[in-house]
Amino acid sequence: MAGELTISAGLRDTERKPVGRTVWVSGPVVKAEVDRAVFMGEQMEVGDERLIGEVIGVSGNQALLQVYEETEGLGPGRPVFSTGLPMFVTLGPGLVGSVFDGIQRPLYALEKAGPYISRGTKATPLDMEKRWHFAARKRAGEKVRAGEVLGTVQETSVIEHRVLVPPELAGELEEVVPDGDYTVGDVIATVRDEKTAKRTPLTMAHRWPVKRPRPYRNHLRPQEPLVTGQRIFDLFFPLAKGGTAAIPGGFGTGKTVTQHQLSKWALADIIVFVGCGERGNEMAEVLLVFPELADPRTGRPLMEKTVLIGNTSNMPVAAREASIYTGITIAEYYRDMGYDVALMADSTSRWAEALREVSGRLEEMPAEEGFPAYLAARLAQFYERAGHVETLGGSNGSVTVIGAVSPAGGDFSEPVTQHTKRFTRCFWALDKDLAAARYFPAINYLESYSGYLDEVGEWWHREYDARWRGLRDEAMRILQEDSRLQRIVRLIGEDALPDEQRLIIEGSRLLQEACLQQNANDPVDTFCAPQKQLALLGAVLHFIRRAAEVVKKGSPIHRVREMAVREEIVRAKEKIPNDKLEQFTELTRRIDAEMDALYRDIQRVT
Repeated sequence: MAGELTISAGLRDTERKPVGRTVWVSGPVVKAEVDRAVFMGEQMEVGDERLIGEVIGVSGNQALLQVYEETEGLGPGRPVFSTGLPMFVTLGPGLVGSVFDGIQRPLYALEKAGPYISRGTKATPLDMEKRWHFAARKRAGEKVRAGEVLGTVQETSVIEHRVLVPPELAGELEEVVPDGDYTVGDVIATVRDEKTAKRTPLTMAHRWPVKRPRPYRNHLRPQEPLVTGQRIFDLFFPLAKGGTAAIPGGFGTGKTVTQHQLSKWALADIIVFVGCGERGNEMAEVLLVFPELADPRTGRPLMEKTVLIGNTSNMPVAAREASIYTGITIAEYYRDMGYDVALMADSTSRWAEALREVSGRLEEMPAEEGFPAYLAARLAQFYERAGHVETLGGSNGSVTVIGAVSPAGGDFSEPVTQHTKRFTRCFWALDKDLAAARYFPAINYLESYSGYLDEVGEWWHREYDARWRGLRDEAMRILQEDSRLQRIVRLIGEDALPDEQRLIIEGSRLLQEACLQQNANDPVDTFCAPQKQLALLGAVLHFIRRAAEVVKKGSPIHRVREMAVREEIVRAKEKIPNDKLEQFTELTRRIDAEMDALYRDIQRVT
């Protein structure tokens, strides 16, 4: 495991000579004079401690570097080393279940060196000593193309790691090792390139530049929802697999809790959680809670399908940018194996703040609120790496990206939120007033929207019930009409309204209490299966329709509010398990029985 990895503080390659010297340091930005040409995006190492950095600007014999570690104490004249490689991650067996920092250093391994990460401390991302059982799927003499599966490794009890031919490599397999136990560094196959006749040895791991999207064959239309088990999302504002969503909200509105819920219960094959610039206690909660949780589909620990990237607010600010790209690259890697991957980025605002700080150090012309002019382009590059695709190997996989946004003061007009809205099709707006009223999840159903209603509607029709879209639209009409009536209520009071309009307010209140609110700490209500969601919504709307009938016949609205079955409907989300849906049939019978009794009372009185 990660704890067996080799740690070296200030690990040095004695064969590598410096290619330049630092001349200027400003926070995470370093200017160096170099003796040879360097390229944009090249990974460099700075100082005697070999701090990891990246080339972000080149002018003549000078290079600007963005350093992803703390630069305090670094001054002019320190050596700069070149790796000759772009910023990359190492991809192979052992990623799932691991915890990395923003530049893919395994935190469980670094923990052996002390509770804090020392500058220049390095550790191999994957365990180079652990042996994995490799089962070959190809034989010597076969033709292979980029992205094809060479063999498999059981990475965890629920994840089969498919060892792929690296992108842009195709040819004839000259040799393949027999089934057996190998380390990620052992050569398992040799491919002779069909164009150049070059022989390339392959291991179970390979490197990939983090800022370069991994290629695929075709981009496919999203068709299936990412079922989250959260009613406000699945029923009202669904997200398709391969889609994009934003969760904006001010401090204390529940962004992190919402993403934790999505990470715990979203029915994705792999979860990649990126804690980008968030508080350390929030990431600590993830590390403590996730190993104790069971995946609802398999019953196995949730960590057996999760990759965690922790870049907390007390870590170097520039590493926030690296953490986002590290996460999306790992997500694309598992997508290429044919898995559905959900990536949680918490939060992209902290990433944008890192861009702003580095841009300020570079003395670039600021745009809105001091953010760099290329903020929109960087956000677009990130969210556009989501998608449902046909992989190079011929299978289908997806990366779904859900990014939290932390606008200062909950102001959704600020640049990060506004630009994010341009590149995402789901907008789940968190409301501070709802959160203050202890209404969770505090999603503002009037400001939120989903652009995937048509796509996922076909799935609901095929898998469950064609009535989903009709029920959803009926509920939204009640909620929207209630919002209009609330403006009148604030002027003249609810009692001045006719009973038909007061019933709209009562129906909206019931929808909010029974459907939209969900208790993350309740063992039954924390995850609501699609069948139960539909049954619960159907019961609520059936109550509202029947109530409209009796009110129209002359029943006072208070008689509807006092019905015993109303409270049963509210409690059904916590009382009726996902596998006891027949109880909703009985609930509907009780609704009809009480409504019929009320109707008979009205007739006797009249």
